Amino acid sequence: MAIYMYEGDLPDGLDFGGSVAIDSETMGLNPHRDRLCVVQLSSGDGNAHLVRFKRGEYNAPNLKALLENPDVLKIFHFARFDVAVMKAYLDADTAPLYCTKIASKLVRTYTDRHGLKDLCRELGGITLDKQQQSSDWGADEITKAQQEYAASDVLYLHKIKEKLDMMLAREERTHLAEAAFQFLPVRADMDLRGYEYMDIFSH
Repeated sequence: MAIYMYEGDLPDGLDFGGSVAIDSETMGLNPHRDRLCVVQLSSGDGNAHLVRFKRGEYNAPNLKALLENPDVLKIFHFARFDVAVMKAYLDADTAPLYCTKIASKLVRTYTDRHGLKDLCRELGGITLDKQQQSSDWGADEITKAQQEYAASDVLYLHKIKEKLDMMLAREERTHLAEAAFQFLPVRADMDLRGYEYMDIFSH
């Protein structure tokens, strides 16, 4: 595994092929308060690319172009949060996308454990170390342990997606997943507008 670090944007000419796994690290879980610090990406080749952002420096045309490229599928785990953060800080309308957490909830109805760690263990035979999850991502220097943690969040998403796709097809729920994925950018935009805790579909 190789980890590549960049400051402020992806380099010109970097090709992730037809699909890219993406995750983000922030200062917390409130996009209005907690700034975007790192975006990590992988094409599924065992390597990870990390883009680090300094406070207020979010002009990343190459990354934004990738997020909005209609020919590249963006694979997330809990896309609702990441897509909202990308919109808030990079002004990116991310699509098309796939969310392993939503796929898991639709098809792994035999469990209530849908975290990335759980999916990696069951579907990939991989044990993730989540120790760095709550570390300071806004620090001046990103440690090696933080880099390895960030990379692990995207390295296995392609493999997990393959397993979930087979399960969705087997249970005839692929169409439900696809419809949910298409709605996610709207859901993320609603979150940013203050509707995150309101069920507008309820009576």
